[in-house]
Amino acid sequence: MKSPITAHRTDDTSAGDAYWRDLITQMGSDIGLCLSSALERVNALTTTGRIDRAGLRALREEIDRARRMGMLGQQVARYASGRLRQTPEQLSLTTLMREILMQRGREAASRGLEIRQSLRPVEVIADATMLHALVQAVADWVLETARGIVEFRLDMKPWPARAMLTCRFGHAPDHLPAEVVAHTDHMTALDTLAWRLVQQVARTLELVILREDSPQECLLTLEFPRTVTEQLEAVTAVEVETEGFAVSENSKPLAGSHVLVLAARRDLRTDIRDATRHMGLLVDFVGSVDEAEAFCRDALPHAIVYESALAGDRFQRLSREISAEVPQTAFLEIAEEGDELLLSGDGSRHARIGRDAVTASLASALLFELSREG
Repeated sequence: MKSPITAHRTDDTSAGDAYWRDLITQMGSDIGLCLSSALERVNALTTTGRIDRAGLRALREEIDRARRMGMLGQQVARYASGRLRQTPEQLSLTTLMREILMQRGREAASRGLEIRQSLRPVEVIADATMLHALVQAVADWVLETARGIVEFRLDMKPWPARAMLTCRFGHAPDHLPAEVVAHTDHMTALDTLAWRLVQQVARTLELVILREDSPQECLLTLEFPRTVTEQLEAVTAVEVETEGFAVSENSKPLAGSHVLVLAARRDLRTDIRDATRHMGLLVDFVGSVDEAEAFCRDALPHAIVYESALAGDRFQRLSREISAEVPQTAFLEIAEEGDELLLSGDGSRHARIGRDAVTASLASALLFELSREG
């Protein structure tokens, strides 16, 4: 007897009051659980005056997860606000998928996941920032819920002719026997805040999104109505850009991008935090190359901002290793003094900014470096 399958078709264009009540309840519950656990560790530290490395790591992870939940809620609300206007263009969904799966490969391996991909060359008409946000949101959701093998497939649906991205993965705990899995509801664990973000970005892009759940597996299907076919290839750039879309001042084009800051000086860290606060970035700070190496063993950021005083041989070796694995990673050095701003070019992904220009120019430099191609 086959396991029951639950299908969720969520290509509707609006979310009702019940959706937002559930979302707010979920945010409060998730953040509360993380902070309650963190508070217990802080209370234990206050009582004993001691905390071991494992406890300190767990404390950091709990606080970071709470922050992550808050940011996810903000992103869902921002995409649902209706104030984000789009600038559609012809984009290679295949290239974007490959880049992001490569970017997240180390994180997947650290979670014991095997990523398999079969990606047919496909181009779609979409806003570049939102398409990037969608694929990153799917990756976030899959990495936090999947177990074992994850299969990504990008193909063309014959009729109507449109790109179809599917992702299939197991989600039941490995240690449970099949008869127990069949009678256990693990599917609610799939409805995380990361999933809510996938839903909302897909709605904003007006995609067809279908999720089919069984007790063992989940199959996500995304269909792109605005797929480039022979008929669409004749559409000019002007026609595409004037189809009712424009850039909004409220948009945060780098929202969700991950930046690692390597800086030992507290005043510099404060200035960097203030300069990037409005950008919607996920920013982590480390104070030494040792910490940067440990951080990058689990996951690679999209950009590394680093203090020039810490850019010795070990950091240069680390940057070469990261660039070899993910060539799109941007590096931005902060010089000891001055107000210069030297952006990357000629195939290099290394930029330089003077210490005195951090407040005024760091946001613009990150926007350029994280948005550029090649």
